[in-house]
Amino acid sequence: MTSDRNAPPSNRQLLTLLGIFGGFIILALWLIWLAVDNIVWLIPPQVEQQLGAIIAPAYEKFAQPSPAQDTLNQMLDRLENNLPAANRQGRNYQVLYIPEKTINAVALPGDTIIIYAGLVAQAQSENELMMVMGHELGHFANRDHLRRLGRGILVQIALSSILGDSGALGGAVASAIESVSGAQYSQNQERQADDFGLILLEKTYGQVAGATDFFARMAAKSGGELAFLASHPSPKNRVVRLQSLIEKRNLKIGKLKPLPPTLAQNKK
Repeated sequence: MTSDRNAPPSNRQLLTLLGIFGGFIILALWLIWLAVDNIVWLIPPQVEQQLGAIIAPAYEKFAQPSPAQDTLNQMLDRLENNLPAANRQGRNYQVLYIPEKTINAVALPGDTIIIYAGLVAQAQSENELMMVMGHELGHFANRDHLRRLGRGILVQIALSSILGDSGALGGAVASAIESVSGAQYSQNQERQADDFGLILLEKTYGQVAGATDFFARMAAKSGGELAFLASHPSPKNRVVRLQSLIEKRNLKIGKLKPLPPTLAQNKK
């Protein structure tokens, strides 16, 4: 004779328990999502650079000191001179040039912009490369890279803790390094970064020629090496929006500057 006290749980009870457990996880993830938006503004540049020191070596091993990298850093310095003071203080922006055919640019924590040779090879003017770098500086200014990275790390730690994984931190860091290059920002984040890049382009040249050229060219591209399309929204939509913004603000469109020789040779 069996006792009711030892009766196995019914399917309904199991589903109820699973629902409660699932609801708890969803609530925890939602709270993390909200918290990160506020936390990123409290992270000082020094702490972000320490985080970058963990992630950057995964890319530095592929980068090679070269005249192309020096030129890109000189161009970045010109953009940096036109940044608002709040976005310059305590920062040390730099470009890591990776000689691979991948067409992409990535903002890493710690003020580093990864630019692949494939992206440079697609550029036809200095102006459009400056727009791309200005866009990445916009992600730094809005701390978009920290939002995505922070959410990814905290979510993995939370899930690992709930599920009893003792290697949570190590796995989170490894996952962060892997996910940075494929980071895809929200449409709103991309729009804000585009606006920031457009403003920097105008301040640097006194006009905005080349602001849409790279994105327009990417709209006609396809292929496995085009990581830019996987990590950024539709180039066609961006071109239309930027053109509308240029007209609305009555921004001047002047002459394009040719690519510096050290970068133009990458097109051969």
